[in-house]
Amino acid sequence: MNEGSPLDIVLRRGRIHGSDHQRPMDIGIRADRIVEVAPSISADAREIDLGGRLVCAGFIETHIHLDKACILGRCGHSESLAHAIAKVSALKRDFTQDDVYARGRRVLEKALIQGTTRMRTHVEVDPRVGLRAFDAISRLRKDYAWAIDLEICVFPQEGLLNDPGTDDLLVEALEGGADVIGGCPYTDTDPNGQIARIFELAERYDVDIDFHLDFDLDPSSMDLYEVCRQTEKHRRGGRVAIGHVSKLSAAPPPVLQQATEMLRSCGVAVTVLPATDLFLMGHGKTHSVPRGVAPAHRLLQQGVTCSISTNNVMNPFTPFGDCSLLRMANLYANIQQVGQEKEMALCFEMVTSQSARLMNLKDYGIRVGAAADLVVLDAETPEAAVAELAQPLLGLKAGRETFKRPPPIVLHPVSGERTVIRDGQDFPAHRQDDRSVKDQISLV
Repeated sequence: MNEGSPLDIVLRRGRIHGSDHQRPMDIGIRADRIVEVAPSISADAREIDLGGRLVCAGFIETHIHLDKACILGRCGHSESLAHAIAKVSALKRDFTQDDVYARGRRVLEKALIQGTTRMRTHVEVDPRVGLRAFDAISRLRKDYAWAIDLEICVFPQEGLLNDPGTDDLLVEALEGGADVIGGCPYTDTDPNGQIARIFELAERYDVDIDFHLDFDLDPSSMDLYEVCRQTEKHRRGGRVAIGHVSKLSAAPPPVLQQATEMLRSCGVAVTVLPATDLFLMGHGKTHSVPRGVAPAHRLLQQGVTCSISTNNVMNPFTPFGDCSLLRMANLYANIQQVGQEKEMALCFEMVTSQSARLMNLKDYGIRVGAAADLVVLDAETPEAAVAELAQPLLGLKAGRETFKRPPPIVLHPVSGERTVIRDGQDFPAHRQDDRSVKDQISLV
């Protein structure tokens, strides 16, 4: 029993992601922290019975674009990466703070009910949009702090050294509270020059770096090598991430192995964006269309920090999206033909613990002292959650409930029986009491 001040909530009978315990455990929460994890917690506190379901620390979105989400109706689909960039470039001149805020809020709430509790969003900064998008997302960060920890990564989508005025705006954003600086070398006339400048700014403002990198299918030359070189030069291992890297999907085994070893030794993390990478790579091909998604699970198996993320939602880069990171993990598993349980579990790690490592989060996980940022899934194991696209049923941020979704019930017309389906098995659906002495809420 916890000997401190009274607990606020006890989560009963949860299968804890990352735990060595095979049987369900209880989790005691006080204020915004986990204060006890035990087989049985005795406490006069509100109880939520998880019924043996999987509970994990909240999902982490490491790479998304809130500022240009939900604009598909304004500009339509695209046929290439360059076409998508051009379409958004024309539109963002007319972006207002309120417009960016409203669209970002829509996506943020989608992510919230899918179990995301932490997020890194990339925000474009250049003379066309100025700091309007950055200011809007900064407002959103403050207004939704109760539900999601939001990191802002400012970056130059259309080039830096070849786009006068962009450097000054990046500096202004960093001085105005941006958390991370990003880059997009493949849109610059001097890719190596842009990479060097991004490292200079990161060092000056002591922020992490997150590049869009190597977004095509020609592995004969890769900016990845220069990023690794600069990471070593500036001793920033563990503070640099690269997103997309679709060139690795087309790299022959010796090239892939060389890149993997460099990434591991330099401490550069990799994020794959399955929906966007799959959608944009190979446009124009009439047959044998490439998938274009880097084999992150293979990199992870060799010690590279890797994450799976959403990237774009309802825009020319990706004309769909519900902000479900489990869906992204499942899509990745399909693309990479991942079927073994151990590899499926790695896909789950790449939207949870690996993502936390990429973002250098120190209070993540289910352990005493960690933040009470938790999600309950309608599954018993991480592998099943990925394979079956398990629904998030309950979310907590800093110990406070942020959403609730009742498990679906099958209504049998003849017998009147009511059952809940989970992991291929039928469970009787118990009646949920609205009130009790301990204000019990059951997800059984």
